Amino acid sequence: MNTIEEKLKLLPDQPGCYIMLDDRGDVIYVGKAKVLKNRVRQYFQNGPKNEKTRQLVSNIADFQYVITRTEIDALSLENNLIKKYKPKYNILLKDDKQYPYLRVDLKEYYPTFTVVRKIRKDGAKYFGPFMGGVSVNDVLEIIYMCYSVRRCTGKMDGTLKKECLNYHIKRCPAPCAGYIDRDAYMQNVHQAIDFLGGNDNSAERILQEKMYKFAEAEEYELAMSCRDKLRMLTRIKQKRITSMNRFMDVDVIGIYGNGIYQVITVLVTRGGRMQGAKYFTLETGMETAEEALSGFIMQYYKAETGAPDEVLLNIECSDANSIEQILKSRLGKIINIVTPKQGVKRELALMAEKNSAEYLEKSVSKIKHKDDMTVIACERLQEILKLKNYPRRMECYDISHISGTDKVGSMVVFKDGEPEKSSYRRFRIKTVEGNNDFACLQEVLRRRLEKLGSPEEEHFPRPDLIVIDGGKGQLSSVKAIFDEMGCDIELIALAKKEEEIYTLTDEYPVTLDKKDYVLKLLQRIRDEAHRFAITYHRSIRSKNMLASALDSIDGIGEKRRKLLIKKFGTVEEIKSASVEELMQVESIGRKQAETIKSYFED
Repeated sequence: MNTIEEKLKLLPDQPGCYIMLDDRGDVIYVGKAKVLKNRVRQYFQNGPKNEKTRQLVSNIADFQYVITRTEIDALSLENNLIKKYKPKYNILLKDDKQYPYLRVDLKEYYPTFTVVRKIRKDGAKYFGPFMGGVSVNDVLEIIYMCYSVRRCTGKMDGTLKKECLNYHIKRCPAPCAGYIDRDAYMQNVHQAIDFLGGNDNSAERILQEKMYKFAEAEEYELAMSCRDKLRMLTRIKQKRITSMNRFMDVDVIGIYGNGIYQVITVLVTRGGRMQGAKYFTLETGMETAEEALSGFIMQYYKAETGAPDEVLLNIECSDANSIEQILKSRLGKIINIVTPKQGVKRELALMAEKNSAEYLEKSVSKIKHKDDMTVIACERLQEILKLKNYPRRMECYDISHISGTDKVGSMVVFKDGEPEKSSYRRFRIKTVEGNNDFACLQEVLRRRLEKLGSPEEEHFPRPDLIVIDGGKGQLSSVKAIFDEMGCDIELIALAKKEEEIYTLTDEYPVTLDKKDYVLKLLQRIRDEAHRFAITYHRSIRSKNMLASALDSIDGIGEKRRKLLIKKFGTVEEIKSASVEELMQVESIGRKQAETIKSYFED
């Protein structure tokens, strides 16, 4: 009797999570169950199964389980385990595009409006997201033009300063110079907030007045700018759903699948206005539509997404109450998750479902092409190079420097053929003198391999394949480190000139057709490692040049130099900065700012 059969008999009839492992001990699937005994046994019983479930079961060598106190605990644990292990057969939601928001902090002495892409729990007010043809910068310009709030973003504490150019060209009331008191300024801020909340129509009237005034003065470009902003206000008005509560923020989620792929659409409505749609093509998973929807919601709603008041679904979700409780703890607010049966909310849910169906129909060929370029390319790479294991986690290394100075190394990670940017790492070369790429590679790989078997291995998991940017010489230099450290990870190199693949087992390099998806996969990871190394090298070099330049300026010591480097980053940015912008740096007064400006202008 094998281990799995013995374990199946001992399964408890309690809620919990189960973890499926392959023959290497890697986690390939995580699931939750109201009754562990019933759910886990289903995988190994005879009966109809879809293709993805059959693939999963064929790869299961063992399983583990964790008993939880409640179903809510099981749901929360499942989400945490998926984030930790990123199992191959679970839905792995990639971070979606971060749409912009407008932020205003009323705790500031003179609040200002800024564009941000993440919402934080900082007590500030956020408006957005801005999507669907509405430009956040145009909205911000309307606020500036109509409500007389300051354009600069530096902190103000009531201390008077000299007004800047924006005051003289009538684009700012200059609160910094005391030309408007705080009470009057805050009235402007609250009017702007009312406008963003859809409760104030004065912007349209003000823009019309300005447009006619500019036209009469024959300032036609300014008049046309006002006209364009009026058109945008019209588009915003047309997005209002008249039968919805204008004070409610609602997300409408619709899922649709064709038995192989699934698409989820999120229709975003804020303040009763339809902002736009986000589309998510789900990665390889074997969940039912309900399970997929549950997993999606658990991964999607984070603090920075801007949680709505209500979530409408196109299908029933039995985990809705449990998810509500978890999101309340995570986000600090109550979110109602409902599946409407009739009325405008039901129509919106069906609209989201229809959007998913149309998106899937148009995207199937694109999804298949993506599979060819990623997972299938990885499978063929294993076959062509006779690798022992499927190269799920691939790491690629490159070195960048100029004539042996500012030497850096890069490590990029591809998982199932796609970049996993959160795992990228950068290395400052510490021990190598002069121009020696081979020695630099050896230092980087030695430092990388030292992580294996250490407490840091959790953040630096063992790769299935290491790719070196280079040819036979680079491969041999890294092989020497592998031998020194007793490492048996498979290793290859990709040479740029002829795009030849060098291995440790073949005397001659492997050449592939230039159109082969396997070669394109290796080129992508090699080029990404090169890009990442070059970017880091340029950053280091620029900061060193800036620090060297600042050393020559009277009155700029180490503290001010570091603050200037942190603020501007490059010599070019400091050269183009105004005196007022330089003064925004802590401890830089007008005298120091003018000295810096004069130094770079000479």
